[in-house]
Amino acid sequence: MRGDRKDGRLVRDDADPMHLFIPYIMPMRSESEVYLNETVDVTNLLAFLEKKNENAVEGSFHMTMFHVVVSAVSKTILHRPYMNRFIAGRRLYQRDVVTSSFVVKKRFKDEGEEGVMILKTDGDSTLDQVAHKIYGDVKETREEGNSVDGVLKVLKKCPRFVLRFFMRLLIILDYFGKLPAGLLAVDPYHTTVMLSNLGSIKCPAPYHHLINFGTNSIIITIGEMKKARVLMPDGSEEIRSVMDLGVTLDERIGDGFYFARSVKLLRHLL
Repeated sequence: MRGDRKDGRLVRDDADPMHLFIPYIMPMRSESEVYLNETVDVTNLLAFLEKKNENAVEGSFHMTMFHVVVSAVSKTILHRPYMNRFIAGRRLYQRDVVTSSFVVKKRFKDEGEEGVMILKTDGDSTLDQVAHKIYGDVKETREEGNSVDGVLKVLKKCPRFVLRFFMRLLIILDYFGKLPAGLLAVDPYHTTVMLSNLGSIKCPAPYHHLINFGTNSIIITIGEMKKARVLMPDGSEEIRSVMDLGVTLDERIGDGFYFARSVKLLRHLL
């Protein structure tokens, strides 16, 4: 319909007037951030993964905590569709698909290059499908790279004034929803959620800012697992395995009540 974009439908009738007006008060995504820090008990989840991988051969596919988190985040967003909204050109849009992006470190060294991977999921996507897709794409990205790598290698050779003009052009096209579909398909800044698995390098889950360019409204950082004293439902205390999640949201796509219930659902799924 008129007003829609390639990557989203204009929210017309089911948005309250306040949320339609907020982008004019806070036009930048970086000034509309809400940060939530959530600690999740993953003791049972670790037992599940151990059982899932008990017959896996060393060097072959293993399901990991990251696979589960990506799957749970995707399923949460599918059940909580406001989390799949974004602001562009001071208008509110709804995506039809859930897309997750994350950085792949090609070599675990200081000078190791990074690649970007984008995953699409829908209501029929299962945990096994998501895990195998991530495993296969990460392996391919580390070995062969992807289309984004090739474009960036060309652009980095351009003088600064060309890069500034190119970036300015992209911002204008994005404002009016005229970016090429091919670019939208490979750009991590035009995905539903960006994830950063810092637990894999023994790092806690920090706050991560949102990006003004693009349409990404959610960034989630995953911290390393640790032991902590947890109060159980019966009032007793146990030493359990826990994991911190840092969730940064664009507050213009929903309200605190909606965000809180969405995070509660994510905890339940995990």
